[in-house]
Amino acid sequence: MATLFDKNPSELINKAAEELKKVIKMPEWAMYVKTSAGRERPPQEPDWWYKRAASILRQVYLKGTIGTNKLKVKYGGKKDRGAKPERFYEGSGKIIRTILQQLETAELIKKEEKAQRKGRKITPKGKSLLDKIR
Repeated sequence: MATLFDKNPSELINKAAEELKKVIKMPEWAMYVKTSAGRERPPQEPDWWYKRAASILRQVYLKGTIGTNKLKVKYGGKKDRGAKPERFYEGSGKIIRTILQQLETAELIKKEEKAQRKGRKITPKGKSLLDKIR
């Protein structure tokens, strides 16, 4: 059986986003927010929320226990500041926290507080969702 490591990440995220549409809902405010302070405009894609959720679920699977701050760095980027040098800005914590809470409500991830690393960890239900995608 093929695992997550054997699959093309972009295809996996697109297919997982379709599965997540059945489980989570995009908030009303999501169409008007930028994904980082380094971005100039909000995403143009109508279902970007589900792709970000699938990407976060994949990262939790790959990294094990991971917290919001590491995900903020992962989804950040450089900001074009005109004539000044570019500077790194973290991704939006509100978006990441909300998606993590939605995935937790869907029982795809769970909080891990007693381990050495605090953060979220994938559940067997979340693993099977990602592993069964072909």
